Amino acid sequence: MKVEITDKDEKGVSCDALILPVFDDEREPYREIDKELGRSIRGVVSSGEFKAKHLDTCIIHTMGRIRPERLLLMGLGGRRDCTDHRIRECGGKAASVSMEHGLKVLALSTGTLRRHGLSPVPFAEGVGLGGYRFTKYKEAGGGTEIEMLSILSAEERGLSESIEFVRRSTETVGLVRDLVNTPSNDLTPSGLAGFAEGLGSRRLKVKTLDSRDAAREGMGGFLSVSKGSKEEPRFVLLEYRGGRRGPVVLIGKSVTFDSGGISLKPSEGMEKMKYDMAGGAAVLGVMKFVSEMRLPLHLYGILPATENLPGGSAAKPGDVVRTVSGKTVEIISTDAEGRLTLADAIGYSRRFNPEAIIDIATLTGACSVALGNEAIAMMGNDKELMAMMQKASELSGERVWQMPLYDEYREYLKSDIADLKNSAGRTGSLVTAGYFLKEFAAGTPWVHLDIASTAWSDKDRPCVPKGASGAGVRLLINFLKEYIK
Repeated sequence: MKVEITDKDEKGVSCDALILPVFDDEREPYREIDKELGRSIRGVVSSGEFKAKHLDTCIIHTMGRIRPERLLLMGLGGRRDCTDHRIRECGGKAASVSMEHGLKVLALSTGTLRRHGLSPVPFAEGVGLGGYRFTKYKEAGGGTEIEMLSILSAEERGLSESIEFVRRSTETVGLVRDLVNTPSNDLTPSGLAGFAEGLGSRRLKVKTLDSRDAAREGMGGFLSVSKGSKEEPRFVLLEYRGGRRGPVVLIGKSVTFDSGGISLKPSEGMEKMKYDMAGGAAVLGVMKFVSEMRLPLHLYGILPATENLPGGSAAKPGDVVRTVSGKTVEIISTDAEGRLTLADAIGYSRRFNPEAIIDIATLTGACSVALGNEAIAMMGNDKELMAMMQKASELSGERVWQMPLYDEYREYLKSDIADLKNSAGRTGSLVTAGYFLKEFAAGTPWVHLDIASTAWSDKDRPCVPKGASGAGVRLLINFLKEYIK
């Protein structure tokens, strides 16, 4: 989708639909336009057909009286409740309504927003997020896509830069959603590694370790997960060197399909387990974004890519594996596999002497139990890093909620025969999974983001169509901006 800023008049802009944001206490909105249309806007407002509640919409055909072919009235709700997040949701809803009606060229009136000190940037971001559809496997093809959004505004300092930033970030979210939505027969560990290698450039270096390389490095946790699959694991390392600050390491869980292994998951809903590489996809997207935007940062991305399947050679409950850090782990559940791959990735990353390690993972079903589908669970060992992540959450609208990592959780993970066990059972399962990873971060500043409850949506939301959400992408991008500051 192209986005432009233009100072064209609302009545004179050529488009399929002119979007008019409206607060719920406006009785005669857009009077000048309404005069041209014979009071059509006043008619739908006074009749109650359009109440301007948050996410209310109404389409009015202009019948050639002004250049836009239609008006799309977009309810903002109450003025006091209007935040950037709610404006972003309005953009997403406007995009989905437009696509339902086959509207490809949109224009956004910004006068109402500006009069109340509100920016059009979140609205444009919402249009980009809400306009996504995954149609790769549909015979009918792609259907309607939004081709252009014109922001009707005089140019001002920083607006073009902000619009371009969100345009690129929403494109990145779309790329990540494509990867996560792709079924596991088409996106294997080697396929994910191949995609990463395709991103390689002069600024973005990519290196892939195969199973023999991983064995030489002592990655017993990572390799144990792949033992039941015919698909070879791949340990993918990306490096972007755009500045002296750093390095920062981003690690994404990259299990391209998770059956649970010998500790088999229930069959209901297992088809969604292709999404278990959503963390790795997010890291790939962020690395691509950072390299294209040339952010002044030294950044590593790590994807321990594998499948987790049952089989004659699969890892078994009771097995003990040795990780790259030297710590041994007793496998209690083979369905607690993600933390084994991340343990080796975190341990491996410490050789770079990073200033910070951030891991992002669809790690625990307990995350959904604790937070529903509304927030990312955050844990870490560094208050400053978590404060920056919280700030990034406020900027992006991707909510994070900090969970504790009490020292007592170490006792939950004690093994009789190894340094740690990979599962402490149901009690505290969200936080004990985080504490397990903390053991491998050791003294390095580290933050863990559990996106198990937010990486997939079972219903359409204003900015997230049903399916992969691209969770964490905009959060990490905004975090890196804060980190650079």
